[in-house]
Amino acid sequence: MPDVSDARERFRQTFGGGGEIGVVSVPGRVNLIGEHIDYHGLPVLPMAIRRYVRVAFRARQDRLIRAVSVAPYGPREFEWTPELAPAAPGDWQNYLRAAAQLVTGGACFSLPIMFGGVTGKPKHAPPGSEMPMGIDAAIVSDLPAAAGLASSSALLVAFTLALLRSNGYTPTFEELMRVLPDGEQFVGTRGGAMDHAAVLASEPGCASLIGFEPLSVRPVPIPDDWGFLVAHSLQTAEKSGDAREAYNARRRAGTTALQRLGFPSYRMAIRDRSFAQLEDLASEENLNSIEEQDSFLHVAGEALRVKAAVSAMERRDPSDFGDLLLKSHASLRDRLKVSSSALDRLVEVAMESGATGARLTGAGFGGCVVIFGPKRDLPALRSRLIDRYYSGRPDFQEDRHLIDAEPGPGVLSEEKHATPHP
Repeated sequence: MPDVSDARERFRQTFGGGGEIGVVSVPGRVNLIGEHIDYHGLPVLPMAIRRYVRVAFRARQDRLIRAVSVAPYGPREFEWTPELAPAAPGDWQNYLRAAAQLVTGGACFSLPIMFGGVTGKPKHAPPGSEMPMGIDAAIVSDLPAAAGLASSSALLVAFTLALLRSNGYTPTFEELMRVLPDGEQFVGTRGGAMDHAAVLASEPGCASLIGFEPLSVRPVPIPDDWGFLVAHSLQTAEKSGDAREAYNARRRAGTTALQRLGFPSYRMAIRDRSFAQLEDLASEENLNSIEEQDSFLHVAGEALRVKAAVSAMERRDPSDFGDLLLKSHASLRDRLKVSSSALDRLVEVAMESGATGARLTGAGFGGCVVIFGPKRDLPALRSRLIDRYYSGRPDFQEDRHLIDAEPGPGVLSEEKHATPHP
């Protein structure tokens, strides 16, 4: 598992020693429940996990950005200009370019310019310059990519923090959340703010009930005897390239359905209504297509499940919590149609192996399943999953594909409490 020292060593091997080498470590997150609803302004319940994207960096005296990562992600280099254009679709450097563009503003986003406009000139900039200086960076990670664990958001957050800190500025949570949710639009996806809030502000031992409009993060303590595994289906869940249109289509259908029903927001649509009443609203008379009906009912139903899941966690009721996970998966599979045969099979095997609940986590189309059960039973559950799902799979790597998901702190929470990384 690469740690802070590994990140620095990779940096020195590539760029040499000397100078101050900083490291930013940003965790992944697993969304326990509340899928495909954050971008509709509805609360979600993720938790940060103790797997990290780590960026070792050193300030340069010019505007060049150079970065290396692990295979299959080759080295990347580009000039930091005020208005960066994206690289080819699917190229991982687009997350680096997005971070640079967020810092300086520009034509891609209607954001205040952080340097010059908000924070003043960066300390490394030459006299009269409003542009920050570039960095050299080495990226290491034990967070699986394209798995629904927010690896892309963790990379965006980590690289944004590296660029800001190398130029002498330490941003607040509020400043970051004003700009980060727009970052992945540079890559071509339209997600919500959940990932960034979770990896920044989660508290150890807690899930985070993240609300929007206005943004809020409330820690929800997880009972000590509850345990979670994150199991990879071994089917990648790309959100850039070919999968992005399918991902974005789900958002469009949900938005169109809301508009046809005449509600200004989903919060207004579900207020004081039962799910049966919501089903009546989503009738063929009111919505034009099955896709719109299904999208509306998933979003509305998932919001109700999040509320019930928080209640179950606070009441320490594992049976109710597990049942809500299964209902969430069924809705993602049957209504939103973002599951896959591999994800469905993994949920089935988990339940046959003694789990209390399970569901796909992340955008879907592959990636991971979150599995819930008594903490004392996780070792036996892990063994059964290896025997029943992963046996005979040469691409299976236990340390990357079957993770004990201990609820950890976000990067700002960890630094605030000065908690060392494992």
